[in-house]
Amino acid sequence: MGKKIKKEAEPPPKDVFDPLTIESKKAATVVLMLNSPEEEILAKACEAIYRFALKGEENKATLLELGAVEPLTKLLTHEDKIVRRNATMIFGILASNNDVKKLLRELDVMHSVIAQLAPEEEVVIHEFASLCLANMSAEYTSKVQIFEHGGLEPLIRLLSSPDPDVKKNSIECIYNLVQDFQCRATLHELNAIPPILDLLKSEYPIIQLLALKTLGVVTYDKESRTMLRENQGVDQLIKILETKEWNDLHVEALSVVANCLEDMDTMVLIQQTGGLKKLLSFAENSTIPDIQKNAAKAISKAASDSENRKLFHEQEVEKCLVALLGSESDGTKIAASQAISAMSENAGSKEFFNNQGIPQLIQLLKSDNEEVREAAALALANLTTCNPANANAAAEADGIEPLINILSSKRDGAVANAATVLTNMAMQEPLRVNIQSHDIMHALIGPLHSANTVVQSKAALTVAATACDAEARTELRNAGGLEPLVELLRSKNDEVRKNASWAVMVCANEELMAVELCKLGALDILEEINLSVSRKNKFSEAAHNKLLNNHLSLKYSQTGYLSSSNIISDGFYDYGRINPGTKLPPLKDLAFQEPSDLRAILLVNSKSSEVSPPASMEDKSSDVGYGRSISSSSSLRRASKEKTKKNSYHFSAAFGSPTEEKSEPASGRNTALGKGTAKEKASRKGRGKKEEEKVKEEEEVLAVPKLPGEGNYDKEWYPPADSDFCVYVYEVTKSILPITNIKEQIEVLAKYVAEKMGGKIPKEKLHDFGWELHISELKYQLKSNVVPIGQIKKGTFYHRALLFKALADKIGIGCSLVRGEYGRAWNEVKLMNESRKGAIGGLPPPEVYIVDLMFHPGGLMKLRSRDADLYRFL
Repeated sequence: MGKKIKKEAEPPPKDVFDPLTIESKKAATVVLMLNSPEEEILAKACEAIYRFALKGEENKATLLELGAVEPLTKLLTHEDKIVRRNATMIFGILASNNDVKKLLRELDVMHSVIAQLAPEEEVVIHEFASLCLANMSAEYTSKVQIFEHGGLEPLIRLLSSPDPDVKKNSIECIYNLVQDFQCRATLHELNAIPPILDLLKSEYPIIQLLALKTLGVVTYDKESRTMLRENQGVDQLIKILETKEWNDLHVEALSVVANCLEDMDTMVLIQQTGGLKKLLSFAENSTIPDIQKNAAKAISKAASDSENRKLFHEQEVEKCLVALLGSESDGTKIAASQAISAMSENAGSKEFFNNQGIPQLIQLLKSDNEEVREAAALALANLTTCNPANANAAAEADGIEPLINILSSKRDGAVANAATVLTNMAMQEPLRVNIQSHDIMHALIGPLHSANTVVQSKAALTVAATACDAEARTELRNAGGLEPLVELLRSKNDEVRKNASWAVMVCANEELMAVELCKLGALDILEEINLSVSRKNKFSEAAHNKLLNNHLSLKYSQTGYLSSSNIISDGFYDYGRINPGTKLPPLKDLAFQEPSDLRAILLVNSKSSEVSPPASMEDKSSDVGYGRSISSSSSLRRASKEKTKKNSYHFSAAFGSPTEEKSEPASGRNTALGKGTAKEKASRKGRGKKEEEKVKEEEEVLAVPKLPGEGNYDKEWYPPADSDFCVYVYEVTKSILPITNIKEQIEVLAKYVAEKMGGKIPKEKLHDFGWELHISELKYQLKSNVVPIGQIKKGTFYHRALLFKALADKIGIGCSLVRGEYGRAWNEVKLMNESRKGAIGGLPPPEVYIVDLMFHPGGLMKLRSRDADLYRFL
């Protein structure tokens, strides 16, 4: 037999690479292997990179620098399951790095990651793909990408996964997604509430916590709350609250309950099952501040519904809230104050807090925490609105001072709330006086300058409530409060404009303030507002009228009309007609101007100038200009006291009554007055000697000229005295006021005015009257364009009409003053038709008559057709 020959092994094909085992210690080398076409190498490279990334954030950054992210994204769709699984695991870890997140968004890999959530994929892939999405969903742009690629539906499905990590990652991602309203709406459509409620039964606290947080967001929507109630979610929430071992879940559970309580059906369900009592007891007895805070928030949210407030009141929620005000936690105090604000809409609760609650809230106003002070002020604002008893209780608890202090707070909400409380208090006069004593006007200056429209509105309203007397208005003006108040009239906010108009209307209750407001442009702004249909309001119209009615000089110049209710007071002057928007020069400025050929400014003044007695009694009034003070009020006051002691005649100051002090006639009257007095004495010839002496004694109260500081504009200035007008007032008060028949009063007064102004003037001789020369002489003598009405002895239509109105107002005769064209003016009076007083159907309306002061003094012409009758009359 031949020898057996051993068969030699066949050599490997020449085109096949021999297997090579490599051990790499550099991450860069492994990253290069990610581009290999071999599944085994890719799988091992991914596994190595996964372990490397797990070691820390620095390694993740290193992998990003080495360019590992881009080749890894391609492996997410690899055919080999192991390669795909390992790549997904890497992204689950890497996605926690912010720079990696940014790159992944740019590479648009969201679709590939979501694809790994398919049911047929392994649990491990589900775990890391959901972890990647959970990390990515923390940023808004990624949320949008996940939602647009349909990631919400597979995530909801994974809530039922047997793997707790998958559940945890999925619910975390869903929690991030539902922060967006659109995602919440889609979540409801996908019926996600039942699987989320199932997570509350999990043995893992983190899953329960994330589920509660998610429910706390989705239950903002009514549909989700309904679905939660229908799936017995309320019972599960109450059970969590009753389980002491789950106290780490109580805060979030209370947030969900707070949302659910906004639904009346849920509220009733909780109340019927005894859950409401448990909730209140839980809030009051818990020692955990966050739990107390969320319980108070739950009550606050639920109390936004009136039916809920009734249920809470029946459960005596007020006691619980008052107890929470005493918490050491500022957050709990804030939440309790907000709940009290909500409950104050209930009348029974409002009454309860009168004795318990308001004192505690006043104490919170003194807190160092601005948010606490704001919340307490809000509660007090709601409690005191339309409730004088609570406003009084707040004042009795010494709340005024801390409330005024809050007006200087940096928080707009706190300032607005404090201003509201003060406004509510100021509705009662004793409290208003108390508030004014705390320098409220200075405290309101800051809020009036605020840029916040709510603060502006509330501050203006507080001004309207507290500036109800002259002293308070003076304080506001001196504090510089009128300027910002007028500026608020320009606001584009309707509420600010309305309240500012209201405040201006209140401040314009006296002439001095009305004049000041007009100087600041309030009238012009209000006129502009009232021309706009959209911007005007009832208060802007009322404020405009109030300004004019308390600045009659301006009203008459602008409108040419004063009604019977517009009572001319001392200091009124007729400047003549001015166009709307034109400023009326102040009387003081006009008095210092040199005489000119312009129309004379007519002054009505029955008061004497407020200066001390003159050093010399020999000064002539013709040498005294109106830039200088005249007469002596102190002498008048002394004379008034002497008269009282002597039981002599005493007249109201409103009538400008003369005094009884003796003085030399020559030194007491100026040149013009001397002539007038001579005429008056001549007209009284024929009277009894006794009466003449009596009248002479009563007329000896005359202004004594003085030169305190010639032409000194800066010194305190008073309108020039008008002794003749004082006499006129005295005479009509004595002789016409006692007349009982109103028509007879008007006729006698008309004749009196005509007599003082040059007598009856026939129509055909009107052009020969020569009143212009007389007025020019007066202006030259007085060295001013301002002429006191009493010094005019030759007066035409508008002189007589003004004097008639001024005297009629002094003795209570109702008449209007109307300016016409071409220097005409007249008075209108209303009289009852005597012949129709007994007519059936009640009294007829009064008839309007024009008073004749020129052609037939004392005559009355009935006004039927205005234009025709005026033409005949004038």
